[in-house]
Amino acid sequence: MKTNTLILHTAALFIMPLQLMFSLFLLLRGHDEPGGGFIGGLVAASAFVLYAFAFGSTATRRILRVDPRDLLSAGLLFALASTIPAFLAGQPMLTAHWWELPLPGDTYLKLSTVLIFDIGVYAAVLGTIMTFVINLMESEE
Repeated sequence: MKTNTLILHTAALFIMPLQLMFSLFLLLRGHDEPGGGFIGGLVAASAFVLYAFAFGSTATRRILRVDPRDLLSAGLLFALASTIPAFLAGQPMLTAHWWELPLPGDTYLKLSTVLIFDIGVYAAVLGTIMTFVINLMESEE
């Protein structure tokens, strides 16, 4: 299903980058405030679904650059990988671990297993929704 309207094509090209940036914002602020991997993945998927409605499933696969099923699998592996530090430390599964990496100047980059888990959820949600949508569009064609 591909629609041939100039308004939808133009809107998709302008709105998609904004939606993707907002989805990354939601992902990165999620462990401190409302948001996170699930809602970020939904917003990212809605950007790609809008693009798919405007340009079709083939163009959407091309812009995704990764098969959605591979994205789903990678997301599940990231979520699983977030449990490894707790396992190695002999703590309960999904116990959060934090690391501070020094940056130039007097600043630190704080990384955590929570962020790794959220990235996994983000990729899994995006991969799941895009697999459904693209397969539905291709079966309709």
